[in-house]
Amino acid sequence: MYLCRQYNTNTINMSISRFNAVEKASNRKAVEAVIPDIKVSEYYGENVFNRRAMKKYLSKETYKALTLAIDNGTPIDREIANHVAAGMRMWALEKGVTHYTHWFQPLTDGTAEKHDAFVEHDGNGGMIEEFSGKLLVQQEPDASSFPNGGLRNTFEARGYSAWDPSSPAFIVDDTLCIPTVFIAYTGEALDYKTPPDPLCGSPE
Repeated sequence: MYLCRQYNTNTINMSISRFNAVEKASNRKAVEAVIPDIKVSEYYGENVFNRRAMKKYLSKETYKALTLAIDNGTPIDREIANHVAAGMRMWALEKGVTHYTHWFQPLTDGTAEKHDAFVEHDGNGGMIEEFSGKLLVQQEPDASSFPNGGLRNTFEARGYSAWDPSSPAFIVDDTLCIPTVFIAYTGEALDYKTPPDPLCGSPE
């Protein structure tokens, strides 16, 4: 009898919570979209690190190497990555950005992010503002590499996000979003963005 009464009470509480949530959502006022008075061409893509921004913040050599990578898939070495990271960071900071994230699309029909600030440990107990090519190119977005007390080898579940130069970085609020692919430590794709491996065959 007690269990039935408790069950009914919980059911009623859940129903009330649902009704309250629906009522709150239905009473929410729509956010007014303010259209700028200037031409669309003057602000379109202003928060995207597109080729116009690349030309402004990158050297000619770095811009050439990056556009070759975007257009032809040419590999980018560490030195070029460092220059791109420096230019991208300068562009983002001028727009009020404080953090960056590797933005990827895991196999969950959604998106995922790992946020970090533009700071690094200096090795002497302090911090320095830095965003290197190493941080731009690769991150480890999941926490499965940390000890979990289980029987599984933690490195077997490790996933990495890797910068995809073919998609331009963009800004949302105060965060620089860097489009990336998401792969396992074995090289297998864990997202919808990574091109299929021809050795593994086409996905059905």
